Amino acid sequence: MADMFGTVGTVTSAESNRAFKQSLNKVYTWYLGGFLVFLIALAILEAMGLPRNWIGYTFLLATIGLYAGIGFMSRTSDAAEYYVAGRRVPAIYNGMATGADWMSAASFIGMAGTLYLTGYSGLAFIMGWTGGYCLVALFLAPYLRKFGQFTIPDFLGERYGGNLPRFIGIFAAILCSFTYVVAQIYGVGLITSRLTGVAFELGIFLGLGGILVCSFLGGMRAVTWTQVAQYIVLIVAYLLPVVWLSVKQTSVPVPQAIYGMQLQKVTEAEKRLTNDPKEKEVRDIFAKRSADLAEKLKDPAAALASDRASATKKIEDLRAASGPAAEIADAEKALAALPKDADAARRAWTAAKAGADTKSRPLNGMPPHAQQYAGDPKGDAKAQEAYDTSRRNFLALIFCLMVGTAALPHILMRYYTTPSVREARESVTWSLFFIFLLYFTAPALAVLVKFQVFNVLVGTPFDQLPAWVGAWAKVDPTLLSVVDVNKDGIFQLNEMSIGGDIIVLATPEIGGLPYVVSGLVAAGGLAAALSTADGLLLTIANALSHDLYYKMIDPNASTSRRVSISKVLLLVVALAAAYVAAQKPADILFLVSAAFSFAAASFFPALTLGIFWKRATGIAASLGMAGGLGITFYYMVMNQPWLRGIFGVTSPVDLWWGIQPISAGVFGVPVGFAVILLVSLVTPAPSAKVQELVEHVRYPNLKSA
Repeated sequence: MADMFGTVGTVTSAESNRAFKQSLNKVYTWYLGGFLVFLIALAILEAMGLPRNWIGYTFLLATIGLYAGIGFMSRTSDAAEYYVAGRRVPAIYNGMATGADWMSAASFIGMAGTLYLTGYSGLAFIMGWTGGYCLVALFLAPYLRKFGQFTIPDFLGERYGGNLPRFIGIFAAILCSFTYVVAQIYGVGLITSRLTGVAFELGIFLGLGGILVCSFLGGMRAVTWTQVAQYIVLIVAYLLPVVWLSVKQTSVPVPQAIYGMQLQKVTEAEKRLTNDPKEKEVRDIFAKRSADLAEKLKDPAAALASDRASATKKIEDLRAASGPAAEIADAEKALAALPKDADAARRAWTAAKAGADTKSRPLNGMPPHAQQYAGDPKGDAKAQEAYDTSRRNFLALIFCLMVGTAALPHILMRYYTTPSVREARESVTWSLFFIFLLYFTAPALAVLVKFQVFNVLVGTPFDQLPAWVGAWAKVDPTLLSVVDVNKDGIFQLNEMSIGGDIIVLATPEIGGLPYVVSGLVAAGGLAAALSTADGLLLTIANALSHDLYYKMIDPNASTSRRVSISKVLLLVVALAAAYVAAQKPADILFLVSAAFSFAAASFFPALTLGIFWKRATGIAASLGMAGGLGITFYYMVMNQPWLRGIFGVTSPVDLWWGIQPISAGVFGVPVGFAVILLVSLVTPAPSAKVQELVEHVRYPNLKSA
């Protein structure tokens, strides 16, 4: 195995490639067998009394240790091996590595949770992400492989000439990759803290060690073979609990087959919960809270002064009456928790009112799972407008995710690693298959969990709630919390606040599975986050070391110096991303979707026109990338709450045609295409050499005159 991942020369012959693939088959067959034996052994030890925290530490140490071992054995200073794995990765293994690279924390952790919370509209993620690979296969992967560069900015520099397109490509690659990697490291912290019980911030840096060892020592070669191992872990971890939950509910071990039947039962449960008197009682309490907060927001300063006076008087009364120390301590905490000033009160109460408004609606604010869009196309004007806006956002999100998928630098880099153009195309097909296994299962998972919550959890006495509820509440109360709002001692749906990011991770416990399966799922989520983070960090480091330093600053730099600089930059970027992730800047899904919009607006027009239109010029591509990225970023900053706070935007939110900022790329992509087309027509054509290169890439058998 050391020889397999260790230093070997670049393999080019067909016989050597076949022998290399056969060796890989043996290695990963043994790996899969060993992994299954490891799971069985842990399950036996759990049955014999092995503590849960030991199981968590075992999974964490074993998986990260394995990935680190592969990274160590794959260490290299050779430029071709470090940047493109020697261009010798077989199509099926590149497909698995791409699948792992793609299966980010958002796919593994967030997607089923989004489907749970939003129902039909969440299918936009599956349709967009899957459709994006069709664009990759048809328009980009084979042609980029023919050009033969190491990175996307490298392609832009060679195709369009000059340093300006390359520099803008570097900036855009870093922006979308850094945004994406923050989401992955956030996921690493969340999973590690659940596995081991350590603080979220410490969990981030524990997981970061595994990321760095994989990518730091061996670059793309280490990342590739690590990602193949990670894909095996994550797909087994994702499928096993869903199949188990399907058998538990229906006795059918094919969750995709019983999806429709369970969805019908969920729809019936939704009607029951909507009309349940106890649920209505809870909703009325939240509606009253919303009304009270609305009154406070009319004059926050006066309301805050009144609250502070009431809290102070309560403490004084308790002390005068020699009240219980616990009650006095609680009253003091309540006083300390009050906002510091009127502005802080306005922000806190506005957020609290939004939460109360959501929980005053049926089904905890979730739409009926099978409902296509909000509103009603046959209703009044307001209902029709809501329907049209919902449909526009659904289609806009699909568009952004499709085009963004086709333009993400860390995904496109994977197709530089295959031995030939043919295998690049084949590896896209394998990528689609390996991704399909998870995406086809996610909708069923969301419905199975919702069935379990609606029919088993709801109605349970609070003192009999399963242990996983309290365990997850300790990890992060913003992800899961339950409060007996109406004080009846019985759990109602609207008394739970749940974040989509824990649906997958909590599935084994929701289904009552052994804890070893929970550890497996957490290890799978960790593998998904680590694999994507590896690829993203490598993309950023390579953009800085290869494209910026080597191509623009010091073209005479030696290979060892370039690789060393890439490793140092990788470490710096990883630490910076970990610091940002520790601040919990936004939910995983928004961060990921923002990266897709950035990639779509900046890269897709320049890449597709650069491949299919030989008349596209360098200055046009530069202006198109800058314009598309600029309008996308502007729209997000002006309308996304977290970014508005970061940049101090106080003007009213102004959505164009009602499109949410998560789909801002829908404006940037047309701008990019329009600018490149128009500017190219009024600027001098590219050189004959560049035009011949484009013709050769598109039509390799075309004879020049």
